[in-house]
Amino acid sequence: MTDGSAPSRPTPAGGEHTPTRAGHRRAPTGPRRWLAAGGLAALAAVVGVTLAVRGGAAPACAAPPPRALPAGALAAPPLGGTVHTGRATFYDSKGAGGNCSRPTAPANRLYVALGPDEYAADASCGGHLDVTGPKGTVRVLVMDRCPECEPGHLDLSAEAFARIADPVQGVVKVSYRAVVNPPLPGPLTFRVKEGASQWWFAVLVGDHGNPLRAVEVRQGGSWRAAARQDYNYWLIDSGAGPGPYTIRVTDVYGHRATATGIRLLPGQVQRSTVRMYGDTAARSATPSRSPSARPSPRPSASATPTVTAPPGTPAVVDAAAAPPATLAPAPAGCG
Repeated sequence: MTDGSAPSRPTPAGGEHTPTRAGHRRAPTGPRRWLAAGGLAALAAVVGVTLAVRGGAAPACAAPPPRALPAGALAAPPLGGTVHTGRATFYDSKGAGGNCSRPTAPANRLYVALGPDEYAADASCGGHLDVTGPKGTVRVLVMDRCPECEPGHLDLSAEAFARIADPVQGVVKVSYRAVVNPPLPGPLTFRVKEGASQWWFAVLVGDHGNPLRAVEVRQGGSWRAAARQDYNYWLIDSGAGPGPYTIRVTDVYGHRATATGIRLLPGQVQRSTVRMYGDTAARSATPSRSPSARPSPRPSASATPTVTAPPGTPAVVDAAAAPPATLAPAPAGCG
């Protein structure tokens, strides 16, 4: 999770982890700086020399040095249903939401961490993969980053790994593909980051199904693009005003939905009334010049928000029914 400060960049915590011996994943280790590519290469060389001197084999599930991408290749998430092959290990996030900044791990605990090339600076967050191993196939949510994993190395949750292989194996060969338009758990959700104000704005979008391409906030009659951060928040560094906000979300396959009534309620998960795709609400939410495509009137502000999260998890409130936010003074150094 992030540290909630503004306007300095939050430091992800709890999601990034280090592979350990087969079947014994270590819990997340908290914030740390990632080594530059040259540092990783030097570290890999030192490890290789040490192993050669000892004359012993590396542990079965130890990650090899990161592979260089082919010339001209760019880091990108798995997309389009193309089948990839590789290997899988497992770890336990201990309920944390990973480097994608989810408030918690998914309730079914079926998730995956990807290496830097496929995590692609958070571009894969919120997408899903179907992973097939010796025992069958499991669908997992992309939730985390595995800094030591090379392309093709999936670090599954312990529960997901157990669906496709015997955990005592520790590491197994797998094939996997991105899931295009997976069933949605509900309408889009929005979480405005702790420390946000009318002068500094960051939002986390949830329940979008496919990886996202763009998030925009309407200001002064025009759309203003938010910048994707590698911890999965979308940032407007100079702020987006006091709200309520109209937010337009576009995924990598071109689905687009617009949510209204998102309020300045830092740290609370707000549920909108529109889905990213798959039903009439999502289609009607697609921006159009036609007046008939305008969002339907919001429920009365006197409506009581419905708390759907289990004890110990953040409450999810109806965005349109949330009370007005109290504006905070501008943090030092903001806009």
